Amino acid sequence: MIQPLFLCFPNRIPMVMRGNCTFYEKVRLAQINGAKGLLIVSKDRLTPPAGNKTQYEEIDIPVALLSYSDMLDISKTFGKGQLVAMYAPNEPVLDYNMVIIFLMAVGTVAIGGYWAGSRDSKKRYMKHKRDDSAEKQEEETVDVTPIMICVFVVMCCNMLVLLYFFYDHLGTMIFCLASSVGLYSCLWPFVRRLPFCKCRIPENNLPYLHKRPQIRMLLLSALCIGVSIIWMVFRNEDQWAWVLQDALGIAFCLYMLKTVRLPTFKACTLLMTVLFVYDVFFVFITPSFTKSGQSIMVEVAAGPSDSSTHEKLPMVLKVPRLNSSPLALCDRPFSLLGFGDILVPGLLVVYCHRFDILTQSYRIYFMACTVAYGIGLLITFVALAVMQMGQPALLYLVPCTLLTSLSIALWRRELPQFWTGSGFVPAIVLAPINCTQTAAPPTKEASAKPESPTAEEQASQSEDSPQDPPQKTPPVESNEEGKKPN
Repeated sequence: MIQPLFLCFPNRIPMVMRGNCTFYEKVRLAQINGAKGLLIVSKDRLTPPAGNKTQYEEIDIPVALLSYSDMLDISKTFGKGQLVAMYAPNEPVLDYNMVIIFLMAVGTVAIGGYWAGSRDSKKRYMKHKRDDSAEKQEEETVDVTPIMICVFVVMCCNMLVLLYFFYDHLGTMIFCLASSVGLYSCLWPFVRRLPFCKCRIPENNLPYLHKRPQIRMLLLSALCIGVSIIWMVFRNEDQWAWVLQDALGIAFCLYMLKTVRLPTFKACTLLMTVLFVYDVFFVFITPSFTKSGQSIMVEVAAGPSDSSTHEKLPMVLKVPRLNSSPLALCDRPFSLLGFGDILVPGLLVVYCHRFDILTQSYRIYFMACTVAYGIGLLITFVALAVMQMGQPALLYLVPCTLLTSLSIALWRRELPQFWTGSGFVPAIVLAPINCTQTAAPPTKEASAKPESPTAEEQASQSEDSPQDPPQKTPPVESNEEGKKPN
C-alpha cells in the first residue's frame, strides 16, 4: 500500500519527499517503523541514492525514486492506497557505447600522434618565415623536463582534491576555457587556407589586439568561445549535450598532443610511471580515507553524491548507454573515459611517430604503440565488466604501450637512441673549415681557361660572405708538417 509518511506503517511502502535530510536517514526511519520499502519523491533530477557504504549495510528494505509528476498521476489515478511491487532487472554487463568510446579514444590518439609528429618534422626541415604572430604561436611546443613532470603530477593531485571539495563550478570553468583554446587550435589550420577575410583590424592600443590580427582570426575565436558557452548553458541536457562535450574534449586532447612534447623515451617512462601510481592510488587507495567509502577519482568523475547542483565532470568523454535499461527512465546512465587516459599514452605515441620520421623507420613505432593502446583499452573494458567497479585505465594502458615500444626498440637494436632521443639530430652536418689552409697552385688548364662561377654559386657567395676584389697572390705550397712556406 502507498501511504504518506506516518509514525508507524507496518507492511507498507510509504512515499516521502526528498527534502534536506540524507537518503540514509529517510530509509533508516522507515525501516525502524516497520516499512517494507520506501519511495522517495523528487521535484528535481532523479539522482540514484548514494552515501556511506557502512551505513547502508544496516538497510534491509528496497528504496526507489519517483518523480513528482508521476506521484501526482499515481495519486489521481489510484487514490490514496494501492498494492505495489518493486522490480529491479539485472543490468547488462557490457554496452554498445563501449565501441563508440573505443573509436573516439583510439582515433584521437592516432590522429593526434600523426598530426603532432608530422608537424614537428616539417618544422625541423622546412623553416618557413611566417608573418602572422598567431601562426608563430601555433608552431611553438613545450619540451617536458623531469622537474616539469614532478610539478605536473603535484598539480594534478591538488586539482583532483580541489575538485573533490569544490566541485560545482571549478570544473565547468576550466573546461570552457581549455576547450575554446583547443577548438581554435584545431580549426585554424583549415581556416587559414580560406581565401577571404585576410584583412587586418586597424591600428589600436587595445590589449591582445595591438598586433592587428586578421579578421578571420577574430571570427574563429568568437565561434570557439560561442560553442563553449552553448555547452555551458545546456550542459545538463542529457539528450544531446554529451555530443558537444565529446567534440570539445577531442579538440582539447588534440591541442595538448600538438603542444606538449616529450623529448626522450626516458621522460615518457618517468611521466607514465608516476601517473600510473597516481591513478592507482586515487582509485584503489583513497576509499580508505573518504567518508562515503568511494574513491576520490570515481567521485570526481561521476559527480559527488552530495553535490548541490548535481554537476558532472566535463573533463571526460561520455556516451550514454545504448542498451535498453530501466535506469534510463530515472537518470540516463553514461560510460566515461577521462582525458588523462588519452593524453598520457598519446604523448608516447607522438614521441614514437617523431622517432619514426627522423630515423626513417616507416612508422613502425607509431603503428605498434597505437595498436598497443587499443589493446590496453580493450583490457580496461574487460576488467570493468568483470569487477563491476571503476577502473584506473592507466593500470592497463601504461604497461601495454611502454612495453610494446621498448620491445620494438630492442628488436631493432635502437634502444640507446630511442631511450635518449639521440635520433633527433639535423640531417645535414657541415664540415669544419680550416682557415689556415692555403690555396693550391692552379694547373695549366685551369690557368688557361678559368671557369666562371654559375649563378647559384654567385648567389651563395653573396649570401655567405661579402665579395672581395680579386687579388693576385703567388702560388704557395702547403707543408703538412707545420713548417712555414718558402
